[in-house]
Amino acid sequence: MTVSTDSSLRLDKSFAANTNATWLVGNARLTHLSGQLLGAHIAHAGLIMFWAGITAVSEALRFDPSLSMGKQNFIVLPHLATLGWGVGAGGTIIDVYPYFAIGMLHLVASAVLGAGGLFHVFKGPAVLKDGPQQAAKFHYDWNDAKKLGFILGSHLVVLGLGAFLLVLKAMRFGGIYDAAIQQVRLVTAPTLDPATIWGYLVGSANGSWTPWGMAAVNNLEDVIGGHIWIGTVLILGGLWHMTVAPFPWAKRLLRINADALLSYSLGGLAFMAFVSVPFIVHNTLVFPIEFYGGDRLVAANVQILLGILALGGHLWHAYRARLD
Repeated sequence: MTVSTDSSLRLDKSFAANTNATWLVGNARLTHLSGQLLGAHIAHAGLIMFWAGITAVSEALRFDPSLSMGKQNFIVLPHLATLGWGVGAGGTIIDVYPYFAIGMLHLVASAVLGAGGLFHVFKGPAVLKDGPQQAAKFHYDWNDAKKLGFILGSHLVVLGLGAFLLVLKAMRFGGIYDAAIQQVRLVTAPTLDPATIWGYLVGSANGSWTPWGMAAVNNLEDVIGGHIWIGTVLILGGLWHMTVAPFPWAKRLLRINADALLSYSLGGLAFMAFVSVPFIVHNTLVFPIEFYGGDRLVAANVQILLGILALGGHLWHAYRARLD
């Protein structure tokens, strides 16, 4: 496979081909500009942070204590309440200040990320290898499978650390909300038995088989134990990819170019969206009625639509990847 390293913009495989609507190209124009693509990546993270922060602050300011959270059509606050923030006995919200504070922290983080994105777009080197020595370490080429493996591994490690943040919150820092007893508690003895945790993947739950699979989990010990397992797998897998170059059979099997990697990422997003649907519909431990309400059909449909959108992007970029 031959990969061009020039920075010219190609429209032949985009929706903007043979049109004047070059804005449809989006970040494809940055495919071979590692510095500017990093800037766009950071800016996107800033936008996500901004959305989470402004939504949390807005919901905290209009929270009505006379109504249960599940009846107020919130998006962000139910997740924060499930983590045990501001929740009293019976799932009653006793303090909205943590929601406001967390929202403001996200807004500050979004400003920092936005500044970083603007720096890399306007002030930093367009191609990282042309910048200072420290920046050059982060340059990549689409035909450098080892460097791309390092980038993948770094992302996996960060995801693993994120899983362990939930574990620490549940086990050490205040606990999380347990819908079974309607109060926040510490999870002191998470389930580590691999047969129990991995059994959910084949529908084995609570001593019997169920078509709900992972969504059949009914206790926080299994939930947190599952996060310990998946966090460990992610970190070990990330370290593997950071230190071991892809094997020849992997490079033959998998296409390695910009569209292919974007396709894999969108496929992962689609998978996660579809996996979340049975949890939203069925599981009241992970999605307590007190915070999410009893009718979650709209939320489930939104996840399905987002999954379909991501799946469409996956198929489109997979098609583009095969043209290289």
